[in-house]
Amino acid sequence: MMGRLPIAMLLCGLQVFILGAVCGQQIDIDLNEGPYPTDTTDESLTPDCREEQYPCTRMYSIHHPMKQCLHSLCFYSLRRVYVVNKEICVRIVCLQEEIMKAELCREKSGWPRRIQRSTKTCRHHELLNWKRS
Repeated sequence: MMGRLPIAMLLCGLQVFILGAVCGQQIDIDLNEGPYPTDTTDESLTPDCREEQYPCTRMYSIHHPMKQCLHSLCFYSLRRVYVVNKEICVRIVCLQEEIMKAELCREKSGWPRRIQRSTKTCRHHELLNWKRS
């Protein structure tokens, strides 16, 4: 997965360069410091939290200059081009948040709420009475 990171940084840098050239602004790009940390191990995570990687695909539009020539007369136009940006993002997931999201998903899908399991043990004669009725 780390092989995709330099490619994504290169594509982002190229897009910033193109947008800077189109807008007429000069933009300095430092490819060594990207939005992604180089070290994925984080000591500040609690034991019930973990890092999870997920695809965060985005689609956005850019104006791409197109040259159209008719005999010796050429026209330049800015056409809207849609670009799909496929990246791998990292988020921190904790156990308590995961349980709350699962409970919310159950409620939205129509399932009843889960009740708290009790730690009390059943008595044997209560089970026998329950089976007889």
